Amino acid sequence: MVMLPLKIIFLLAIFGGLTFPQTSSSATTSAGGDDATVCIIGSGIGGSSVAHFLRKYSTNHHPKILIFERHAIVGGRMATVTIGGDAFEAGGSILPPKNYHASNYTNLLNLTEKRPSSSESSISLGIWDGNGFAVKTLNVNSNWGIVNKIVSFFNGIYLFMRYGFSLVKMGGFVDETGNKFLKYYEGVEARPVFESVEEMLKWAGLVNLTGKSLKEELVDGVKLAPLLIEELVTVITRINYGQSVNISGLAGAVSLAGSGGGLWAVEGGNWQMAAGLINSSDVELYLHEEIDSISYLGEYYELNSTKGNTYSCEVAVVAIPLDESSIQFSPPVSVPMRQLQHTHATFVRGLINPVYFGLKAVSEIPELVATIEDPRLPFTSISILKCYNETDMTYKIFSRQAMTDALLDSIFSVRKETVRINWGAYPHYKAPEKFAPFILDGKHLYYVNAFENAASTMETSAVAAENIARLILSRFFGKDSSCPSDLKRTSCSSAEASHSDM
Repeated sequence: MVMLPLKIIFLLAIFGGLTFPQTSSSATTSAGGDDATVCIIGSGIGGSSVAHFLRKYSTNHHPKILIFERHAIVGGRMATVTIGGDAFEAGGSILPPKNYHASNYTNLLNLTEKRPSSSESSISLGIWDGNGFAVKTLNVNSNWGIVNKIVSFFNGIYLFMRYGFSLVKMGGFVDETGNKFLKYYEGVEARPVFESVEEMLKWAGLVNLTGKSLKEELVDGVKLAPLLIEELVTVITRINYGQSVNISGLAGAVSLAGSGGGLWAVEGGNWQMAAGLINSSDVELYLHEEIDSISYLGEYYELNSTKGNTYSCEVAVVAIPLDESSIQFSPPVSVPMRQLQHTHATFVRGLINPVYFGLKAVSEIPELVATIEDPRLPFTSISILKCYNETDMTYKIFSRQAMTDALLDSIFSVRKETVRINWGAYPHYKAPEKFAPFILDGKHLYYVNAFENAASTMETSAVAAENIARLILSRFFGKDSSCPSDLKRTSCSSAEASHSDM
């Protein structure tokens, strides 16, 4: 994954209160003690959330927490790119309204939620099939909120006339799935600690959706009209996961949820959630430190970095996808083979060429141009991020392959600045899904990203991370014999819970 350099001033502001040790961690200590060490590989939303929840729930213990990040800045797949002095989200970009962990992080860290303006929330949509726009909503830019609401109303009528009550059915499917997912926010007195992804999904009633494709679920179960699936649903899964409606059902449902209303982001960049959680969790952060081996030596794990540094810890947490990682494990661990879906994000400041779309004026081109599933089409979507004036705009292009200069020059009549990023963004979903274990070795080597085969978002990473933190506290500090006072494990019949609903 390619990370983007950010201004040093941000690093100083966010990490000024952190320590950056230059030597290896101290020798190992007895398991279960306050002087135990937890090593976390990865500083994205998953790794930072594990650290946060370990501190939040470990009222009786205060282990040392080390986080290792191979890049120069934290955030993982949350990052920003700067074009013409403006910062734009380059990785995980949007958060639905019921992403309660992200919302709580934002409040806890005194960050600001950024919500679209009335004009931004009523952008025009065009579905391009290579020959023309199969779907094209009204395109009216106005500073008047009432005008935008009227345009949005008529666009809604247009889509309803095209897809009928299938739109309502689709909304019901998303709501039903979302309500099941809300079980993961229940208080710990009602929510077990899960030792496997399958167990976690079964408890919420979601596991069946990972056994069939989204298309199968929508056709056989929800009974949506084929046209809606071929057009609008396909557009959504292509933009959110870079894949077709043949992705597994749960990932598809999560993708559809990310296309609804009330979407938001963190002002200044979503990566600040990870930075803030690390800063507030009493963590030793090692930047530019890539771990290339993890060995279990009986009472502790030994981590070795590409720089030749060695670290020892009683608990090790892998919070990065292992699919394209070179980490060597001793003894070896077993993880199902999985491909990552790469999404190429290309940012262009300039002006789109209407001739490419068979149009005469830029104003005729929808603000979001999405595409159907057709291998001849070279991009997934093109959207306007910012309009400076009628001849100067910043665009974001998603594609499955890198966009060549020749291709970009055919799509854009003016290109002042271009930035390309190749993200190993999420799993390539294929039902029935197979899941890696949360506990990689049966001891204290944990894997946050095992949950990604169910769905991959900032919020699902936080949900998985919270479970991993509770799993560590109950298995390591509780030594499997009893439950900590503020946790409840599957095997415990009673526990006093102090965690409030989120």
